[in-house]
Amino acid sequence: MTDRDDPGVYALPLTLEYGGDERTFTPTAVETARGLVLLDAGPAGAVGQIETHLAGMGFELADIWLVVLTHHDADHAGGLAELLERVDAIVATHRDEAPYVSGERDPIKGSDGGDRYPPVDVDIKLTDGVRLPTLAGPMEVVATPGHAPGHLSLYFPTGNLLVAGDALVADGDEPLAGPKPRFTPDMDRAIESVGALADLEVDHTVCYHGGYVDRGTERMQEIYEQGRE
Repeated sequence: MTDRDDPGVYALPLTLEYGGDERTFTPTAVETARGLVLLDAGPAGAVGQIETHLAGMGFELADIWLVVLTHHDADHAGGLAELLERVDAIVATHRDEAPYVSGERDPIKGSDGGDRYPPVDVDIKLTDGVRLPTLAGPMEVVATPGHAPGHLSLYFPTGNLLVAGDALVADGDEPLAGPKPRFTPDMDRAIESVGALADLEVDHTVCYHGGYVDRGTERMQEIYEQGRE
């Protein structure tokens, strides 16, 4: 891997056709001493754009040694099997998401085109509070269920940064908003998860839908209070 003066966390916006529309998704790459951790693999067909993004930053696809899925929805996990044909990476997700990824259970919200994405073995089943060392400081797993049974977000306390997955979104009228009810089976639980995130010291947020925003704890507290009304 190329030496860099600014090791850290990198949003990788991808624009792909999904569900009949052109949409943008934002996986995230995190530098570690071992190589790159990829947070979410994107939908089917994403690997080429991920490779292009990484090359532009001086990395190779082969630098990815771990993929952490925030949850099992097809726009986050649908491209994982294709990625693993190219790289020898470990797969991790919350233990409550693992059965959906591995094929023991069908995805709750189905998959684009009606057929589920190829199942992939989960090597590591994560729980709330697990920490992984990175060059951006410790990366902490924060359980944020509601949008999916075992949805998780990743918190970097050194930089007050949150990679939210779909626990929050930034692709609407508000710079930062709560999860979309249409795609969230358990909104009450999802709002409680926003409340848990609001307890963290967050100044910057990366949402899978909407990318980076300079909003954090204060806005999350507003979303939580509004959601409980």
